[in-house]
Amino acid sequence: MANVTVIPAKPRQELQGFEATAKLRVCAYCRVSTDNEEQLSSYEAQVSHYTDYIKRNPEWTFGGIFADEGISGTNTKKRVEFNRMIEDCMAGKIDMVITKSISRFARNTLDTLQYVRQLKEKGIAIFFEKECVNTLDSKGEFLITLLGSLAQEESSNISQITRMGIVYRFQEGKVIVNHNRFLGYTKDENGELVIVPEEAEVIRRIFKEFLEGKSDLKIAKGLEHDGILTGAGKTTWWASTVKSILKNEKYMGEALLQKTHTVDFLAKKRVKNNGIVQQYYVEDSHPAIISKEEFAAVQAEFERRSNMRGYSKTGKSAFTSEYAFSGKLFCQNCGSKFRRASWGTGKNKQYVWRCINREQNGVDKCSTKTIKEKDLEQAFLRVMNREQGVKATKFDEEIFRRLIEKVKVQSMLEVVFMFKTGVEAREVF
Repeated sequence: MANVTVIPAKPRQELQGFEATAKLRVCAYCRVSTDNEEQLSSYEAQVSHYTDYIKRNPEWTFGGIFADEGISGTNTKKRVEFNRMIEDCMAGKIDMVITKSISRFARNTLDTLQYVRQLKEKGIAIFFEKECVNTLDSKGEFLITLLGSLAQEESSNISQITRMGIVYRFQEGKVIVNHNRFLGYTKDENGELVIVPEEAEVIRRIFKEFLEGKSDLKIAKGLEHDGILTGAGKTTWWASTVKSILKNEKYMGEALLQKTHTVDFLAKKRVKNNGIVQQYYVEDSHPAIISKEEFAAVQAEFERRSNMRGYSKTGKSAFTSEYAFSGKLFCQNCGSKFRRASWGTGKNKQYVWRCINREQNGVDKCSTKTIKEKDLEQAFLRVMNREQGVKATKFDEEIFRRLIEKVKVQSMLEVVFMFKTGVEAREVF
């Protein structure tokens, strides 16, 4: 019979290149998911408990406390201290991690097993005190899988209960808004939305300039130029930021609640609510900065601009207010918009407006000829002076935008100015 000699396993310290008698480097991980007073007391108690617990063991050396405060356990991506602890483990600085329970470590079964296996490959144990489970034990992973699934289900239930609480508030017409980034408003001591006068003036300016004909991009550039800060306190304004303000019904004192919907409680993924769940519209929920009539006029202006047809691959061309006549000139021969161009160079340079259809498809598609910008400006001055009873001598871009809805170009010698009041005035060059 063969002679068998048993070769004992080496102590973990020796496998990691240390003396067999070296102390284990042990750290603890603590977490609370909210920042209320009761949870913070639990957080401080965890930190104090594990600091003392590790230091009292003569076979351990204190490897530090990693603690995340006020962060959910459903996903590890935003847990800074947790991720720093894993990095130290993978760098060989930690031999064992102690934590209160599986739910403190992670409420996501996938995350739990991923990190348990990742650390196990490095010979690093995780000890869950409440469940009395050591991940290096033979039964460790089975218990982790079972208990981790229960923790995930508990988190799902908590998420549903939280959502139900929010829905009940919606049904009562209570508006939930992050006022820290809500330009124009803040909250009073009772948690109610109140107007910030200085910021409200910025909102009124944005609505006024849009109705005067400026694009959201041009409004954004103007706000930047004047050093006005966004709701987030930033100096950079984007056209999309201006557009979102112009589309936000809360500025007329009303609120559409549940615009988005959480489809994955683990990843915290939210999508636009296109009828997936109920929405709630609350009228007169808080003080208005913009009148309902002005807000409606802005939405109508959005619709008008979106329907302004030009010639492009999509059949429409984007609205622009870069120049006074941008988006205002329409060819009466083919229906196309006009585009600005330049002729000549140096002293001989002059700006003209050309029918986009003719420019792109040739004279066979449209016979309307090019019209000079100076002729358009002078024609407007004559019409304005005649209709308004004034004696202006210089073309003013802002006045033109404020008064004129659009200009029908009959030919290179004749145009019709359509005022926003409904008045039409024909002018011949």
